[in-house]
Amino acid sequence: MTKVEDLRKIATRLRIHSLKMTTRAGSGHPTTCLSMAELAACLFFSEMKYDVKNHAHWANDEFVLSKGHAAPILWAAYAEAGIIPIGSLIDLRQISSELEGHPTPRMKWVKAATGSLGQGLSVGAGIALAQKLAGSPGRTFVMMGDGECAEGAVWEAANAAVNLQLRNLIAVVDINRLGQSDATMHGHDVAAYERKFKAFGWEVHKINGHDIPAILAALKKAKKARSPVVLLAKTIKGKGVSFLEDRNGWHGKPLKEEELERALEEIGPMPEVDSKKYVRRPGQAMQPRFRKGVDWKRTVYSSATATRLAYGIALEKLGRVNEWVVALDGDVKNSTYAEKFFEALPERSFQCYIAEQNMVGMGMGLAAKGFIAFIATFSAFLSRAHDQIRMAAYSFANLKFCGSHAGVSIGEDGPSQMGLEDMAIFRPIPGCVVFYPCDATSTEGCVEAMARHKGLSYIRTTRPATPPLYGREETFDIGGSKVLKREQGDVATVIAAGITVFEALKAWEELRKEGLSIRVIDAYSVQPLDRETIRREVEETGGRAVVVEDHFPGGGLGDAVASALAGQGRLIHLCIRDLPRSGKPAELMDLYGISARHIIQAVKELGN
Repeated sequence: MTKVEDLRKIATRLRIHSLKMTTRAGSGHPTTCLSMAELAACLFFSEMKYDVKNHAHWANDEFVLSKGHAAPILWAAYAEAGIIPIGSLIDLRQISSELEGHPTPRMKWVKAATGSLGQGLSVGAGIALAQKLAGSPGRTFVMMGDGECAEGAVWEAANAAVNLQLRNLIAVVDINRLGQSDATMHGHDVAAYERKFKAFGWEVHKINGHDIPAILAALKKAKKARSPVVLLAKTIKGKGVSFLEDRNGWHGKPLKEEELERALEEIGPMPEVDSKKYVRRPGQAMQPRFRKGVDWKRTVYSSATATRLAYGIALEKLGRVNEWVVALDGDVKNSTYAEKFFEALPERSFQCYIAEQNMVGMGMGLAAKGFIAFIATFSAFLSRAHDQIRMAAYSFANLKFCGSHAGVSIGEDGPSQMGLEDMAIFRPIPGCVVFYPCDATSTEGCVEAMARHKGLSYIRTTRPATPPLYGREETFDIGGSKVLKREQGDVATVIAAGITVFEALKAWEELRKEGLSIRVIDAYSVQPLDRETIRREVEETGGRAVVVEDHFPGGGLGDAVASALAGQGRLIHLCIRDLPRSGKPAELMDLYGISARHIIQAVKELGN
């Protein structure tokens, strides 16, 4: 029996598993599994090297299923390889199973959640980059669908992979012609995909995706490539079952029991083959012995300093004590001040250019291999990568985001540059930490807390310089706050964060002249919020509270405080309620109702 014949048998087994699993589950995408059966057989049982007992082996080849709806065949491949029991396949999509409808890292061999299409190549580029940084001999394989190649993020990733010289990245596009509702943009015009990938500098191999010798030959050539490689595989959706082959209307539809019987009659009985003997073990590779420090000597700030600058200073200091930290930039490092890291540690600095979706996707890939990726851009531009950010959450990624130029306080650049929705992107994500520090020292403290936290975190930084408020020994814990002004007889509690902390302090000073005192809280940790402190302080001021923030009404500090107070007392929420315009920072803050003058008015309104 030849290897090619055995690979054909393995492909048949993968088809049968996929059909049975989805029928039993009553849901799933069997036809997209059928089109890639030969491709999966060749990858998992001829080309890739991996230790079935160790998903974290540093010499393993990595696999990303970008077309995540084909999860059943991925689980089938893992079962045939001996990674999971074959009997576990019947639990597909069950609430107690790690074998979900689309892959997530609840199953340890999955490095990133996929299924929101167009993201897998970016993740694969990040993993391949991590392998290069760690000196791993492993390669990264990304299985893509033709439909998702309409996504711009795919071409952002294609561009970046060539720029980063990721010759250890191999993409396979399953060109099966049919999408969910209709034919794909190019159908079976493989040459159209060839022109695109070649234009970005990829080495391209066109193959019949059901011809095992052709697949193996292309993979052999890919080993010698000096650039990223893509296999453009022309396939038939539903391959192997006549009433499914190249038929529209079957996407996401499992076969009924009687249809399954007909399909299995066509495919034939389950072939006998020992798939496990074709699994190739990796060579030796040591886990990188990089330093993991998170402590550094904080800067003493004696003059007004922008929190965005303090972020850059802190990031550089963190990078010097922690060699797992990498920085990704979207061509704004001279504004976010991530340039300090880039200048000091160029080997761990990566310019992603103006391609925010790919930047976040690459960060997910780096995080999947243990690196701590700090991603910085204008807070407004992170909204472009919202889908990648939410998929990073489902990937349990240890990613750190910095959004600079937050709010109307950036001034003259105007509304397109003002991040006013950013906290609403990050706050709803379970487990995601959101910091909004007001001065340079608290910014350094928040960056340190982000580095200690395992999971998503976001720091919001400000363009204008703000005066130093804290000493460098002050701590800034996740879920904490700072009560800055507090006296017996305070008539209200003002809760602020970031730039509005200083407006609250100005209001405190002006009200003192009128014989009124207010309590001022710096809620630097917006998520999780220091609910206990805020509830206590508001209660002590008669249930009267003012929240002031440089953000739109929904999803920011105001919503967090309102939830904490749960309707108790009276709350006035000062925020940006209109679409802003260009102007000077102070003018804009006053025009849109978040200056000290408006805080004073709100306090007096609460007293009436």
